[in-house]
Amino acid sequence: MKLLIPQEKLKKGLNIVEKISSKSLTLPILNNILISAKKNFLNLSATDLEIGVNWWVLGKIEKEGELTIPAKLLFNFINLLPDKNVSLESKGNNLIIECDNYNTQVKGLSAEEFPIIPKITEGESITINSDSFCQNLIQVVDIAVPSATRPEISGVYFLFQKNLITIAATDSFRLGEKKVFLKSKTSLEKDYSLILPQKTVKEIVNIFGEKKGDLRIYFSSNQIMFECYMEETPHPEIQVVSRLIEGEYPNYQEIIPKKYTTQAILNKNDFLNQVKTASLFSGKINEIKFKIDSKKNKINIFSESSEVGKHESSILAKIKGDPIQISFNHRFLLDGLMTIKSSEIILELNGDSGPGVIKSVGDETYLYVVMPIKGN
Repeated sequence: MKLLIPQEKLKKGLNIVEKISSKSLTLPILNNILISAKKNFLNLSATDLEIGVNWWVLGKIEKEGELTIPAKLLFNFINLLPDKNVSLESKGNNLIIECDNYNTQVKGLSAEEFPIIPKITEGESITINSDSFCQNLIQVVDIAVPSATRPEISGVYFLFQKNLITIAATDSFRLGEKKVFLKSKTSLEKDYSLILPQKTVKEIVNIFGEKKGDLRIYFSSNQIMFECYMEETPHPEIQVVSRLIEGEYPNYQEIIPKKYTTQAILNKNDFLNQVKTASLFSGKINEIKFKIDSKKNKINIFSESSEVGKHESSILAKIKGDPIQISFNHRFLLDGLMTIKSSEIILELNGDSGPGVIKSVGDETYLYVVMPIKGN
């Protein structure tokens, strides 16, 4: 293998694939990136056996071939090189890197040991806007948490339909749901319901979040593939392939309240700052108490810690319904508020022990459900 590529392009590709490589003691090859030169393309690949990524770029290929190199080492080294052309040449299991006045040899492993990253070439697919799709994922991805006993809630739930994508995540204490209405109907012949690992969803956001243009999604029974194309030629630029989490996602629709007994509309940033301030005095269980006065259109906020002290503040709001006292974990409340994009929020409550719902004013596509701290 021998090729020439600008340092800036190589750095860009390594930045995408390096994060996927796995620190594995049992399978050292997973620590490596596969470098492949074929026809007019340089291909970089990495996998941790759950998720795999391919990145292509046009390059000056003098000799075809492939080799695997430690991902972290190569990424750090290429980042330190000057912004000039880089020559990569394999000699046995070694990679010779030349750039300006640098001449370096890196020990690698044979490409034959590298796992095959599957590609989904058959079945249905849809095309959506990359940037917009990733912005929607950001609103729910951090809610999921690893769970050995309930692996299905470790991931993010997706329901792909002809003109709608529903995305949801929960950790059993809070839930986020985002509905993405598509401008034009897809050609899907059936609905696809699946659970993606949280790591995959985060990588989708990292890799495709700033990409303009189309993102193509391919479906299969146990895997999914995301792909975008090069601008200069009809060839894939990036492919991300992931396994799906087996199991049935909880019927989360059952816990979303269909009505409320108390509703408050208030300024998001003011409420956010009040909650952040109260959190400083919230004690070991992160508890903040709210007294909602519908007659005075005011929410009183309390927190107390035996070690730090106590705090009280209030905020005006448009309130209708029953007066109520309720407690929430400030961390869960803040996480929900941070995902709201509008300047005003709607807080809907169902007694002191029912789930609370946070929504954006003017946006019915997203909701955040949070369970209160009971017994206070």
